[in-house]
Amino acid sequence: MERREVFFSPEAQADLTALYDYIERNSGPARAIGYIARIEAYCMGFDVAGERGTRRDDIRPGLRVVGFERRITIAFHVETNTVTIDRVLYGGRDIYRAMGLILNNDQE
Repeated sequence: MERREVFFSPEAQADLTALYDYIERNSGPARAIGYIARIEAYCMGFDVAGERGTRRDDIRPGLRVVGFERRITIAFHVETNTVTIDRVLYGGRDIYRAMGLILNNDQE
């Protein structure tokens, strides 16, 4: 099986930084570093098994989502040689808004 290179988009990097800051403020730097490291290690495992998760073509063609430790939703897409982590959403954040979509109901 060929390995793909895993990248974090700027938005995913910002999500991880914001999550680190939140955990660090509330639980200390050791806990924040540990949690972020577990998320990053999990994502790096997509190099050989990127075709996992649930396809969410309703949000964007090719988008996939997978949960991590009951509190994180990871949105990503797979290409021939790469996997890009698009967002790392904590605690039930609205994936439609996070991916830049506004539903018709929200425009009323």
